[in-house]
Amino acid sequence: MGAAIEIANLVVEFAAGPQTVRALDGLSLTVEAGCVFGFLGPNGAGKTTAMHTLLGFIRPASGRALVFGEDVSKSIARRRIGYLPEHSETYRFLTGRELLAFAGRLFRMRGAALSRRVNALLEQVGMSGAADRRISTYSRGMLQRIGLAQAMVNDPDLLILDEPTGGFDPIGRIAIRSLIAGLRAQGKTVFFSSHELSEVELTCDRIAIIARGRIVAGGTVAELSGRGESLEKVFIAAVSA
Repeated sequence: MGAAIEIANLVVEFAAGPQTVRALDGLSLTVEAGCVFGFLGPNGAGKTTAMHTLLGFIRPASGRALVFGEDVSKSIARRRIGYLPEHSETYRFLTGRELLAFAGRLFRMRGAALSRRVNALLEQVGMSGAADRRISTYSRGMLQRIGLAQAMVNDPDLLILDEPTGGFDPIGRIAIRSLIAGLRAQGKTVFFSSHELSEVELTCDRIAIIARGRIVAGGTVAELSGRGESLEKVFIAAVSA
């Protein structure tokens, strides 16, 4: 199927007073299309910076980032991406249904087609019963669900999810795992970061661990824990090296 994400020798730097901080230091990573890919790392390792670079929010100092073979600076690449941030700031005076309809209109959906898409998404994320409540009344888990629906409005080929199971109880996490499995079955690519190592083990086809702006370990769960070690031990050893 080819690569959904190709990152090669990516360098991202930020000014911090008189100094320059290198957030990504020659990051290289490939994610095959149709894969559920877990992106792990401690706080400050560069996970969000890498995601924001893929989304075109940050321009790298050097290196390249491609989505389905197109540079992320091009709108043709960004149109194929859906994004769920860790902390979703949205129009809380709207209802969930109104938010999704608004998002759909941004992608030029109208009329009956828009209504069908909104209803399908609400059903898919388990929010049909709360669709006409104001978002200001939603719990964190409900906010994550409606955020996921918003990320899927344009039926993207690649979903970038930052801590998608944050705010969910165990039942909610099972539902999100099922939703991600359904996306994989449709041929979608899911690239997500998480601090929940157990969720990554249960959900992902492949994993990469980032530390200090570089990939320090990668492979399938079985490959990374081939010596009988837990993913937690593998993670700690990788980021501490």
